[in-house]
Amino acid sequence: MRKLLPLIGTPSGSHPGGRSAMTCRFRCGDACFHEVPNTSSNEYVGDVIAGAIGRRSMMRAAAVVTVAAAGAGAAGVAQAPRAAAAPVTGAPSAAAASEAARRTHRGARGLRFAPVAPNTADAVTVPEGYRQNVVIRWGEPILRGAPAFDPEKQTARAQAAQFGYNCDFLALLPLPGERGRQLLVANHEYTDEILMFRGYDAANPTREQVEVAWAAHGLSAVVVEEDRRSGRLTAVTRHQLNRRVTATTAFRLTGPVAGSELVKTSADPTGTKVLGTLNNCSGGVTPWGTTLHGEENFNQYFANSSRATDKRYGVGTGASERKWERFDKRFDVAQEPNEVHRFGYVVEFDPYDPTSAPRKHTALGRFKHEAATVRLTHDGRPVVYSGDDERFDYFYKFVGSKRMKRGSSRAVREHNLSLLDEGTLYVAKLTGDSPALEIDGTGKLPKDGEFDGSGEWIPLATATAEGAVSHVEGMSAEEVFVFTRLAGDKVGATKMDRPEDIEPNPVTGKVYVALTNNTNRGVGSNAKADEANPRNANKHGHVLELTERWNRPESTRFAWSLFLVAGDPDDPATYFAGFPKDAVSQISCPDNVAFDPHGNLWISTDGAQLGSHDGLFGVATRGERRGELKQFLTVPKGAETCGPIIQDRRVLVAVQHPGEIDGASVEKPASSWPDGPGSYVRPAVVAVWRADGRDIGV
Repeated sequence: MRKLLPLIGTPSGSHPGGRSAMTCRFRCGDACFHEVPNTSSNEYVGDVIAGAIGRRSMMRAAAVVTVAAAGAGAAGVAQAPRAAAAPVTGAPSAAAASEAARRTHRGARGLRFAPVAPNTADAVTVPEGYRQNVVIRWGEPILRGAPAFDPEKQTARAQAAQFGYNCDFLALLPLPGERGRQLLVANHEYTDEILMFRGYDAANPTREQVEVAWAAHGLSAVVVEEDRRSGRLTAVTRHQLNRRVTATTAFRLTGPVAGSELVKTSADPTGTKVLGTLNNCSGGVTPWGTTLHGEENFNQYFANSSRATDKRYGVGTGASERKWERFDKRFDVAQEPNEVHRFGYVVEFDPYDPTSAPRKHTALGRFKHEAATVRLTHDGRPVVYSGDDERFDYFYKFVGSKRMKRGSSRAVREHNLSLLDEGTLYVAKLTGDSPALEIDGTGKLPKDGEFDGSGEWIPLATATAEGAVSHVEGMSAEEVFVFTRLAGDKVGATKMDRPEDIEPNPVTGKVYVALTNNTNRGVGSNAKADEANPRNANKHGHVLELTERWNRPESTRFAWSLFLVAGDPDDPATYFAGFPKDAVSQISCPDNVAFDPHGNLWISTDGAQLGSHDGLFGVATRGERRGELKQFLTVPKGAETCGPIIQDRRVLVAVQHPGEIDGASVEKPASSWPDGPGSYVRPAVVAVWRADGRDIGV
């Protein structure tokens, strides 16, 4: 086992990918320290992407007013003994909040707030005039009969009825007939046993600890209620729609792979029933009222593989980090070679039906799904975008062949739950328009003064009710859907720098792809800097903007440009869509993205490398203020910002893995968030709103 390195400087230190060594161990199985899974000879994205610093964008700079200074206006909760307290110490009155809003009226609509200054406070820090509360924490009871959280006596049975660990993707759905209430759905990506169990021995976990971890994975559905007087959002425990899905919940395997020899196991000879879901990262909400959840770093849970196909997915040859294979042979590839083929899909969950079995949709392909976001074609067919979160891997699109039906009857709902089982899966190939020789690794613009290009969606396979057809030479349709990465290799898809969340803008229709980072760029024999990634050792990441041909999501052609090159605005290699760089917040490692009602893009970060904690940022995507980026909040020590939801009057974030810093443990905590010294550090969901009750950023 690799020795954990002591932290120096920021919580992210200098660990590859911007995370602590502890985070890399438990979240992705030290992916950055392993050989890059993609060893194909495909053209690397940096060799073809022509980035996006356009002359036309630069011309807008003179017309833009500088953003208000960030330092003075930020208000945090560092002084509060419990982060759940609604107003922070010295929180302004509603009148003062309104005055603060007036002082920061300049800016794109939805972004008119005083930006939070970069900081390392062990707190959620929000703008002046805003308040916050913790909505729900790890371990809080949500089902009938669930006991109160007692981390010193935690059991698997208790955890299966309590809010899970390390919340990531969040969705808020309406509850007709229940005024002031909404249905919150949350992913629970992974567990950090060192911070969950006192005296944890990583070499010898107990069965009870392993079963608690199984129960802490998965999904939670919990009704939340707004206090209209204070703005607080709190969980409604023991509501009939509250539900937990864990690593042992029964799932349906649907689509073209269901029943295939590639997914049959000794426990499931039919190849149609899977126990559990693992490493759910980001996701999406469907127009028909369900939620989607991407199984990401599933490889780390499996042990003892010797196959090349498993190596392409990063499955190890020895014991796993958590040693689950000691307690269930399905995690031992040597004993159950097909079990690993049953993970790495998009999960669909119906939160309005507590009796329904969640589904794994194999037609969307098997890879490390960061997210799955949906929009409809003009005739009502679903289009799903998803990134494969790995260095030098690809991003994909699925275009359904069946139309969504309107209505709420059981027949309509069952029809809509099958929409993602039939259609065509595509992978992206991008082409730039500038010579590679014009890129010198410093971010200097090519001669044409802008980074942009064209792209195509290459079909991989099509699933129908009658069967599936492969479009990849030498691979069957079943092989394409199970070994999707290899199919992308074969057709020459464009290698990307960790494609994460992908979101279509509901106002403009443009599609935004968050590319978190790739510190291997230009290292050794790896690809050097290029127009899309104009810096070697890309530790800060960037954001791509795609425009589907005719702005129709089913199109197989698109144009693209580089929207943001993240990093310190003082660095000449950074770019903010042409907006003046002395008037923006610094940003590093974009991860999850979302949109507000005004069409502004909101970006959460993971592993920021600029000396400040991770945070949430809003950026205008259109108009004269396009590229104006402002920091809205920061998260506590060791934490990552996840699952942003931007409503008219409320912002929600998932504060994932607080205190996850090298050397930390239950006995030696690195953070006291959210409940103060002497308490276990607990991942949680936080709500933020304006003290005067008005809309966010207007």
